[in-house]
Amino acid sequence: MEIAIIGGGASGMMAALAAKQQDKKSTVIIYEKNDRVGKKILMTGNGKCNFSNMDFRPEYFRSDSTKNLQCFFDAFGVQETLEFFEEQGLLVKNRNGYLYPASEQAATILDILRFACERAGVEIKTEAEVKRIAKKDGGFLIDAKVEKKHFDRVILACGSKAGPKNMTSGSGYLLAKSMGHQVIEPTPALVQLRCMEDFFKQIAGVRTECELTLFVDGKISQKERGELQLTDYGISGIPVFQFSRYAARALKERKSVKVSMNFLPDFSEENYEAFVHNRFEKKKGQSAECFFLGITNKKIMQLFLKLAGVKPDEKIEAGNREKWEKVFLLLRDFQVQVKESNPFENAQVSAGGICMDEVSENLESLLVPGLFFAGELLDVDGRCGGYNLQWAWTSGYLAGRAAFGVSNIVNGF
Repeated sequence: MEIAIIGGGASGMMAALAAKQQDKKSTVIIYEKNDRVGKKILMTGNGKCNFSNMDFRPEYFRSDSTKNLQCFFDAFGVQETLEFFEEQGLLVKNRNGYLYPASEQAATILDILRFACERAGVEIKTEAEVKRIAKKDGGFLIDAKVEKKHFDRVILACGSKAGPKNMTSGSGYLLAKSMGHQVIEPTPALVQLRCMEDFFKQIAGVRTECELTLFVDGKISQKERGELQLTDYGISGIPVFQFSRYAARALKERKSVKVSMNFLPDFSEENYEAFVHNRFEKKKGQSAECFFLGITNKKIMQLFLKLAGVKPDEKIEAGNREKWEKVFLLLRDFQVQVKESNPFENAQVSAGGICMDEVSENLESLLVPGLFFAGELLDVDGRCGGYNLQWAWTSGYLAGRAAFGVSNIVNGF
């Protein structure tokens, strides 16, 4: 059996190892367009590589078709991933469920995969972009930059458009389309959002706990809470990343996208009213700057005073309560208009890709027998927290096994 794996990232290397596990004498070749495999792995987890998460639920993944996701992870999930890496010698650090190499170096994960491929006899060809795949003689003819070669099976694992331009091109979509597959238009995900307002330079650099609500055409789409990061062009941070795929897709559909920020998320409505009342009772007569001191970040507070038309040295008196109440409303419902997401080169992953309704329970093409898919090329993307790498391990392992006819059916698909 001869198997070509197009793409030497996380899913591609896992697919190669899973294939070799089935038959050590088989020929398994990885074609990687970059000058080395696994470059994107080095960027994950801020270079520390959060490679999976013990808090694992299929609903942490997004796709236009999620019907088989549970079964994929039943077949190869977090526990199987841990066992694989520990067998390769990895010491694992568990940070509240977030799994990292004990070295806290993404290079450790990459080196484990590289050396495992070397020991298994996987052949890796770098600077070997595949230009064309064609059905021929019951298999496939691969036309790569370095050679033309016939294979029995092909696994497409060449990633998405997300990441630095010199690493990613989205060429996998074109290869899939050439084989008749539908590609759900990719959009950036786990990415920053750019906003219309011109005041962001005043609050750039602020990091603060916040509850965010995403509105699409005036309706609540998603809610997230965590550390918000304010930039000179808009909003960033984990809670923004978590719903950015929905914002990017809505913007592509020319819908209105707004985000409401609650800088005091621990207050209930009743408690907040009491807090405001007590503030007036105890601090009226003070300057606005003193009156609002200590509630939230000073840069945010100064902006809200300006937006409400309040001067910092203005005295807080009951007669002007409408202006002060506007500031309190902004603290709980500060709305901004999103105009676009940052581009693919700033995104950690893509939303969209090969339609999951066009692949089997073994990640084999339903249109072209012998063609398999793995990783981010498929229409599956996860939340921040190691979930996208877990999808790479899961889909790569299952595709590699299935290329040898090993079924991945667990508990029935």
